Amino acid sequence: QVQLVESGGGLVQAGGSLRLSCVASGRTFGMGWFRQAPGKEREFVAGISWSGGSTDYADSVKGRFTISRDNAEAYLQMNSLKPEDTALYYCAARAGLRVGYSQYEYDYWGQGTQVTVSS
Repeated sequence: QVQLVESGGGLVQAGGSLRLSCVASGRTFGMGWFRQAPGKEREFVAGISWSGGSTDYADSVKGRFTISRDNAEAYLQMNSLKPEDTALYYCAARAGLRVGYSQYEYDYWGQGTQVTVSS
């Protein structure tokens, strides 16, 4: 069983930056970040392959967010934050080696870390 623990969320003004971290207790392969705003469905934000050689992003965050990893730790650097980025951000891990885009492709989830962007 893999446990994921996120950190790094908080309150920031529009245009600011935050860096989210996720530490996995066991061996993981593909990892990703999802987010869920109140009243909305959980959505894919960014994913990274097992090797770290492949990454992909939701169109809404391309050019502003960067996902990276170091073994069992994953990071999400978020720049130029907008109020619409406000959500609960979840780290996820999957047994597959490649980037996963659907929440159903992931086997393990963290508890989430809140990101709030004020205008």
